Amino acid sequence: MSKTSDQVIAAAARLRDAVNELSFSEPTAYVYNPLDYAWSAHERYLKLYATSKKRVLMIGMNPGPFGMAQTGVPFGEINAVTDWLNINAKNATIGKPPVEHPKRIVEGFACEKSEVSGRRLWGLFSEKYQTPKAFFKDHFITNYCPLVFMEASSRNRTPDKLPVAESAPLFEICDTFLRELVDCLKPEYVIGVGAFAQKRAIETLGQDAPVTFGRILHPSPASPLANKDWPGMATKQLQDIGVW
Repeated sequence: MSKTSDQVIAAAARLRDAVNELSFSEPTAYVYNPLDYAWSAHERYLKLYATSKKRVLMIGMNPGPFGMAQTGVPFGEINAVTDWLNINAKNATIGKPPVEHPKRIVEGFACEKSEVSGRRLWGLFSEKYQTPKAFFKDHFITNYCPLVFMEASSRNRTPDKLPVAESAPLFEICDTFLRELVDCLKPEYVIGVGAFAQKRAIETLGQDAPVTFGRILHPSPASPLANKDWPGMATKQLQDIGVW
């Protein structure tokens, strides 16, 4: 393991433990922390790919119920994680959150539902770079918040919808991790995957940070624009920013 990945793993462990101390109220009914029950897979992701300085740091909002919630990897669409990133049942284990919603069971690598956002994101990168080694030479992907929030109905609840009394302590912890990650990876570009992540990055690091901030369209199917030609739009945005 590299010194860089050691530092990132230690920071992620602090993030994992700190958010476990928080509590959330209705309408948040379930909270999953994949850094906890899927730590084995997340740690492997960091060991393999957070090994050196990166030119580009990309930041998502928080785990999706059929992505990182299942695999422990940001935007962790099953096939991308197991086949392209080489994180699978042979080298990592996925446990269970303490309390599960019956409609959002964690099945780990056996999950048969594909997360569209992750399929689009990793699909673009695997097409452009062919191998993870080529992509991660200059890029790294993380999530701002590691927690999954669900309402009693199983509806996904994003961090930006939390009341300030709950979001303020959460964001403080997530900000600390982001600053530590940037300190370790020394990126030139910090790119939000969606508006929320970009906003949090700018507020956390400061407008005067020695990085170029940018944003790409979130690949979620909830976005009508993303359903037209997400790979083409994201590519153009990264070219316009100067990343590609």
